[in-house]
Amino acid sequence: MGTQGNINESILDKKMTRAYSLDKTRNIGIVAHIDAGKTTTSERILFYTGRVYKIGQVDEGTATMDWMIQEQERGITITSACTTCFWKNNRINIIDTPGHVDFTVEVERSLKVLDGAVVIFCAVGGVESQSETVWRQADRYKVPRIAFINKMDRVGSNFYGTIEQMRTRLGAVPIPIQMPLGSEESFTGVIDLVEQKAYVYQRGERDEKKLDNFVVEEIPDDLKGSAAKERTHLVEKLSEVDDVLMDKYIHNQEITTEDIKQGLRRATLKNACIPVLCGSSFRNVAVQPLLDAVIDYLPSPIDVPPITGKNPNSGQEEIRKASDDDYFCALAFKIMADPYVGKLTFFRVYSGVLKSGSYIYNSNKNLKERVGKLVRMHANKQEIIHEVYSGDIAAAVGLRQTKTGDTICDENNSLILESMHFPEPVISLAIEPKTKADQDRLGMSLAKLQEEDPSFRVTFNSETNQTIISGMGELHLEIAVDRMLREYKVDAVVGKPQVAYKETIKAKVESVGKFVQQTGGRGQYGHVEVVVEPGARNSGIVFVNKIKGGHIPLEYIPAVKEGVESASKSGVIAGYPMTDIKVTLVDGSTHVVDSSEFAFKMAGSIAFTDGTKRGTPVLLEPIMDIEVVVPEEFMGDVIGDLNSKRTKIESLKQRANLKVIRGFVPLAEMFGYATSIRSLTQGRGTYTMEPSFYEEVPKNIAEKIIGEVKV
Repeated sequence: MGTQGNINESILDKKMTRAYSLDKTRNIGIVAHIDAGKTTTSERILFYTGRVYKIGQVDEGTATMDWMIQEQERGITITSACTTCFWKNNRINIIDTPGHVDFTVEVERSLKVLDGAVVIFCAVGGVESQSETVWRQADRYKVPRIAFINKMDRVGSNFYGTIEQMRTRLGAVPIPIQMPLGSEESFTGVIDLVEQKAYVYQRGERDEKKLDNFVVEEIPDDLKGSAAKERTHLVEKLSEVDDVLMDKYIHNQEITTEDIKQGLRRATLKNACIPVLCGSSFRNVAVQPLLDAVIDYLPSPIDVPPITGKNPNSGQEEIRKASDDDYFCALAFKIMADPYVGKLTFFRVYSGVLKSGSYIYNSNKNLKERVGKLVRMHANKQEIIHEVYSGDIAAAVGLRQTKTGDTICDENNSLILESMHFPEPVISLAIEPKTKADQDRLGMSLAKLQEEDPSFRVTFNSETNQTIISGMGELHLEIAVDRMLREYKVDAVVGKPQVAYKETIKAKVESVGKFVQQTGGRGQYGHVEVVVEPGARNSGIVFVNKIKGGHIPLEYIPAVKEGVESASKSGVIAGYPMTDIKVTLVDGSTHVVDSSEFAFKMAGSIAFTDGTKRGTPVLLEPIMDIEVVVPEEFMGDVIGDLNSKRTKIESLKQRANLKVIRGFVPLAEMFGYATSIRSLTQGRGTYTMEPSFYEEVPKNIAEKIIGEVKV
């Protein structure tokens, strides 16, 4: 079926006609905690839809979606990979995302442009730390989800325990639509509670190449009672979140299989419930029912609300409907450097049609660009297409100025869509070329990496003449350096990782900034009075204008703000960026002749610096949310080690035969922890951590940090 779909697609693309209607299109992401089985599930989906003819294995480095050499070597997903497959006359655009927290930006930008998601949970690990992170990201973008509890064949698997964790840890409303047929080694399939059938899978080698590797049977006699009970529970829970079913339920009307399916679809689309399925992707068990659920319960582009944006000319909000007949509008969500064609710009089309060779308008940058070539991606392979339609995902060659988060649209009917939220880097290191020949290549490679990855930052420290790269964790920066060496042939000397400290203030002060210069001829005059005070956590630098009576002309206000923001980039204690400070402009004065934007920019900078010096400045450090999973016999040693690292332990829980330690720890204490946890637990312990918040550094440690900076 999938193969035929590919052939039809190729023919129809040449004719420039739409192959699949909007209601037959699904744009989904596969998201989860690291090692839950996202890429393994993606590989099975590609095989059973006929997109590939041999199942790739993550542990063998042959997975289609893990195409980067770094992914194949490490057995993890680093960058999100797009592909298209076909199932029961539907087109499914899939983005397989990373599970490691260092690459969470890939999940963020994928969820921004997707209509639905399959969230995979490990039946043994349950809801893990990164599961919570991706769940919050999906909540932020209101993405409807279905859940797939994977690894049901593993020792310690717990289907209902994972569902309970979904309720308690995620605040979700999970509704099982399947129940496992057997467990652990005896797991052989699933019972479909909606259709009231058993899907029994043939046990064989994991690389068995059979598309029809299951039979549909009646529910076994010994499970009929529990299956009936679970189906009743399904109907009751669904009735609580769906009015149509509730009406039938309370009036004792017959509720058919079709009623349940329609109710599940309605409830899933409005994020009122999460249909839960189970299986074992590694053993090729229950992947086909998962594909059916994607079609049955996840939204098509016409099931989600029309995209809204601002008209850059009028400032008014406008909508674009998922229709080929509406004005063209799309969001660029990913940039990838391709060694053969140059820069690839991935985009999601929300409305209209785009033809290869035509011009698009970048409404964020107010410029036109020509689309040289349109391609549909299959991991890192490209399939040339001539036209892309509303509701589809594609990539373009030739958009040199377009960046991640930019809106591309019809020039005469332009719109700016809401951009994306990207986390701030928490770790930095210095990098310099080994030879002069590497100098230019280093600059070029860093620029390309920064363009591809919005959470990777490059800055230059003028005091030390060092190039500083910043990212989300040690692995993030390690991969970046590895890519520079392999892809761009840059030999570089890399310094030790450094924590991305920040500075803030604790006291509210009034401050005056005056910039007066008289050097013959026209002088410079700028005078501002500001209130500098602590701001809300994660607010950054907030500038508020409260000038009344025109003491400072309106045209100079942006210059004052610019001066404040410029000064905030280098703090008063140790030169780290300042954050969480509110600056209110309350008064000032001008000179008829000598005032200028430059003078008021300097005055704003002087006032901010003076205010922060007197506002009890303090140093802040990134605090990480950490989860450590260890066998019980090593728990004492691990907790002792964590306490020595200034960890605040929040909880200790049991997960199967393992102990789960959750807490908050300063990033500065965690360099090299991967080695520590291995040695403390004989290689059996694992941990994950992600940035949580910034907190004041203890005074004795702050003094040491400041002393090292000033040496």
